[in-house]
Amino acid sequence: ARHAEITQQTGVAIYFCDPHSPWQRGSNENINGLMRQYLPKGTDLSVHSQEQLNAIALELNMRPRKRFDFKCPIEGMGEVMQEAMAMRHHAPASNQ
Repeated sequence: ARHAEITQQTGVAIYFCDPHSPWQRGSNENINGLMRQYLPKGTDLSVHSQEQLNAIALELNMRPRKRFDFKCPIEGMGEVMQEAMAMRHHAPASNQ
């Protein structure tokens, strides 16, 4: 709901796919398929504990992905965070 504000503050453009167009959401549809290995479509998530859901999320995030040069998403996120911290550490102080 605050996509315009997020775009303005971060410079990251946010795009919306057309309804009923799964080909526009390839990565999302791939993740849905992976999740269905654990939780079939229509599963009532309230019957699963948060610990069970966290374990599924961790397993999916530890799975290597071709799109990440066969690194797992957690590795990729760690690298991005390290780069961001390095940039922040080396950024000149602002004069306010």
